[in-house]
Amino acid sequence: MKREHLADYVLSIPDFPEKGVIFRDITSLIQDPDGLKDSVDGLIQSLKDVDFDLVIGLESRGFIFGTAIAYEMHKGFVPVRKKGKLPRETESIAYDLEYGKAEVEIHKDAIQKGTKVVIVDDLIATGGTLEAACKLVERLGGEVAKISVVMELAGLEGRKKLEKYSLESLICYEGK
Repeated sequence: MKREHLADYVLSIPDFPEKGVIFRDITSLIQDPDGLKDSVDGLIQSLKDVDFDLVIGLESRGFIFGTAIAYEMHKGFVPVRKKGKLPRETESIAYDLEYGKAEVEIHKDAIQKGTKVVIVDDLIATGGTLEAACKLVERLGGEVAKISVVMELAGLEGRKKLEKYSLESLICYEGK
């Protein structure tokens, strides 16, 4: 299946979580065997010429895609989680959401100086979570080689926060 057909698997739910919002439901994509395979294969294809050591996946749907990519490409996988979920010493960062604040963290020993990583998630919206993950990687001495996501909500302009990074999305929705 080609990238342009991946959007066929995604259900668009109007007025969720509030009136005027169209929610792009990724669960319909991953519950379909072809949708899951095609999206993982598309993300792997987006990384084919990238030199990297580790896959970083963002909680929680980034874990689904990130572990599959790490397995297939024989790389390690490192989770970036919500604060308080990791058991060892962590590096954390707070960031702004559309309606409030959040904090994510990574194990301090997960990335060594000079480690090249790709960051994987299901979605880029405002870009806040991905930007926070990039900052965590760089604080630990790592380098972000690429960001790959399944969906992009271009109308929220998250790509602007990540201009200094190579970023690829498999599906791009022009709206919010």
